[in-house]
Amino acid sequence: MNLTHIGLIARLELTQRLRSISWYILLGVFALILLGVTALSFSVYAYTGTAGAGVYAIVVNVVLLLVVLISPTLSGNAINGDRDAATLAAVQVTAASTGDIMLGKLVAAVATGGLFLVVAVPFLGISLLGGGVHPATLAVSLLVLAAEIIIVAAIGVGLSGLIARPLFSVAATYLVVAALAIGTLIAFGLGGAALRSEVTSYNRPYDSAGNVDCDRWETYTYEMPRFDRVWWVLSANPFVVLADATPTVYDAQGWPVDVFGQVKYGVRSAQLPPEDERWDPCDPSGNGGQRTPEQVMESTVPSWFVGLGIQIIIAGGLFAGAWARTSTPARMLPPGTRIA
Repeated sequence: MNLTHIGLIARLELTQRLRSISWYILLGVFALILLGVTALSFSVYAYTGTAGAGVYAIVVNVVLLLVVLISPTLSGNAINGDRDAATLAAVQVTAASTGDIMLGKLVAAVATGGLFLVVAVPFLGISLLGGGVHPATLAVSLLVLAAEIIIVAAIGVGLSGLIARPLFSVAATYLVVAALAIGTLIAFGLGGAALRSEVTSYNRPYDSAGNVDCDRWETYTYEMPRFDRVWWVLSANPFVVLADATPTVYDAQGWPVDVFGQVKYGVRSAQLPPEDERWDPCDPSGNGGQRTPEQVMESTVPSWFVGLGIQIIIAGGLFAGAWARTSTPARMLPPGTRIA
């Protein structure tokens, strides 16, 4: 592999994209969406003392959403698009190796996704003016966002080398991204609902005068979903990875103040098995041992590194397969594949 060749291929790829006026329109629409989201977020969090933390989390999640929606279109035809246009063969007969071509395409796809992150930087800076954003939250969220951009780009480039038709490779990239972002939620919901177990609810009865009878219990048995057995399915979700990896900021009552913490609390709570419920008005403590979100997250296991590892394995496998398929001389090509 040659860094000069990789840079040249990436520059050619970016030049082709930047030459189109539609690219700038897309960036403009992206900026307008972030402007609207930022303004609405400030209005939602205006009553709190940590508006910046809430606004920042919303803006970062919207950036991730838009990136995973746009990147498949930009990277899903990187290889087969050139093959379809009869320009790939002309590059393959130069001094550039297959690795140079693949990595150059990947660098261009990552740079394309990175431009959306650059456009988002001013809006992230505005959200910081509201205060409440910890420096670690800023650093970790940006690192995870950059990692997701690279992963989605690698998936798109990989599928573009494995599938002959650009339309099908773009659609397949969308399907893989949708499986990670939406399919994990569906599998988690259906799996937890399918696996059920019985729990018992204990309540103090009332006597004929309407007073609580502290000497007796009434019990009621019913079934509860077992999300604790399928919570790991969510680990590969990009939004869960972002939320779970980001340090959480709590208020005085131990509740998260931003979307990162709220998503993390929901995912971590799913790790806890259902327990028998006991409502006792005769208990002087009054809370029945209920834990705060901060205590729940301290007692559960982070999963972001597992999810990120799963994503890297998927992206790396597809990229390696495309590398092998693009190598020359080719032993076998799909029927109807254009060579030059």
